[in-house]
Amino acid sequence: MALAAVHFLLKIPSAMFLRAPQRSLQLCSRCYPVHTSLSYEAIKQQYRPEVPEYFNFARDVLDRWIDVEKDGKKSKNPALWWVDGAGEEVKWSFEELGVLSRKAANVLSDACSLQRGDRVILILPRIPEWWLVNVACMRTGTVLIPGTQQLTAKDILHRLQKSKAKCIITDDSVAPAVDSVEAECQSLNFKLLVSEGHREGWLNFKDLLKYWLDLTSSDIFWNTSDTGWAKSAWSSVFSPWIQGACVFVHKMPHFNPSIVFESLSRFPITVFCSPPTAYRMLVQHKLSSYTFKSLRHCVSAGEPINPDVIEEWKTQTGLDIHEGYGQTETVLICGNFKGMKIKPGSMGKPSPGYDVKIIDENGNILPPGKEGDIAIRVKPTRSLFLFTRYADDPQKTEATIRGDFYVTGDRGIMDEDGYFWFVGRADDVINSAGYRIGPFEVESALVEHPAVVESAVVSSPDPIRGEVVKAFVVLTSDYASHDPEKMMKELQDHVKKVTAPYKYPRKMEFVQQLPKTISGKIRRNELRQKEWRKD
Repeated sequence: MALAAVHFLLKIPSAMFLRAPQRSLQLCSRCYPVHTSLSYEAIKQQYRPEVPEYFNFARDVLDRWIDVEKDGKKSKNPALWWVDGAGEEVKWSFEELGVLSRKAANVLSDACSLQRGDRVILILPRIPEWWLVNVACMRTGTVLIPGTQQLTAKDILHRLQKSKAKCIITDDSVAPAVDSVEAECQSLNFKLLVSEGHREGWLNFKDLLKYWLDLTSSDIFWNTSDTGWAKSAWSSVFSPWIQGACVFVHKMPHFNPSIVFESLSRFPITVFCSPPTAYRMLVQHKLSSYTFKSLRHCVSAGEPINPDVIEEWKTQTGLDIHEGYGQTETVLICGNFKGMKIKPGSMGKPSPGYDVKIIDENGNILPPGKEGDIAIRVKPTRSLFLFTRYADDPQKTEATIRGDFYVTGDRGIMDEDGYFWFVGRADDVINSAGYRIGPFEVESALVEHPAVVESAVVSSPDPIRGEVVKAFVVLTSDYASHDPEKMMKELQDHVKKVTAPYKYPRKMEFVQQLPKTISGKIRRNELRQKEWRKD
């Protein structure tokens, strides 16, 4: 009954509004005259509704009021005015409703993989999110099935089974009832919780509205990624313009800390994205002489970022660095999203729409604390964000699949709280005398020493252990003239204290700079190949 009613309601507007969006507001008043002296019969005779081939209430009506607001014809009334009776209020203009409903639409289409025609059950009280989901369903073409909070578990089961809804959105009061019948609903794939808290097995709707980049149409976003990399497409084209944000670009042929400082001070940049190498370079300078008045959110991706860099940036700017992890094939796999507790050195938690696990060589899921391969579940459902294949290379494509998972080629660990920690590329992990050692942990330990600007750790051949840890180290100017042997011993002892003693670098080479890609990533493979060619 509810489903039929919704279909009926969805059909009515196509006979009520106009074919041409720019005329819709005018002809709405013609179809439904107000403040007129015409008789009922005259009004009935003049009523000539036009039926457009395509119509969307959110686009063709709500979004048109944004233009009216911008033309200076805006009334003092907001689109939505909500009060809770205890002093809290929410007021959304049509522009704000547009921005928020698009974010909500992205949650439905991206995080929940819903498509046009899919059914969504919405059970919420009179809170702003009810209106937000309504408009989001209009934008995505998904069918909304409303329900009262008085529904019992049996009522909810009946609606889920009859409608074959793929998603249900509700709050803490109804979630337990949904959980109690979920096993009997094969079509239900996603459960969205509108709550300040979290619940096992549910996606948090409010968290999903906070993207990793945390962009709005009011933001000015600077991503320093080189234009030759996929990251430039994600963060210099799609992500900001989806949100209506401004893309800031500085020609800057090569990364230059002085230019970055000057730009962040001079221009009203609100969100900044740069690779860890860039942040490492930036924190080497005193930032106290600069003021970043507009900057509010910082993110980093491309390679792991050392915890001490995060700490130093926070000390000097007052801002956290939200680390993210992804690949060209995947976009963002994990991230430290706005509102999450940041564990320095962690990649954060899985992005909405990805089921990320740590698996063994047979495709079995490993428990928290066990190192394995970082993988994304692709069976029975493959995420829309994951690439389809390597062009003209079916064998390479097939090699990425292990059981029910796509294997990233990276090694990692998931802790008890669901945070993921990067160990290294599978071919970067060092196997020394039976011990598996990830280069990142050793590099992070080295960088904590005041003498070290940056380092790169790779495997080096050894006649007894097979391979050992070798560190290439760039020293600060204050330590560059120190005795190399004593400096090496000091750094080795430091690593033994900071991390497990067996991980210390048995070989060390002091260099002026490390080989890097155009985007600033350290080319460990080049250093490793150089080491193994020596034999």
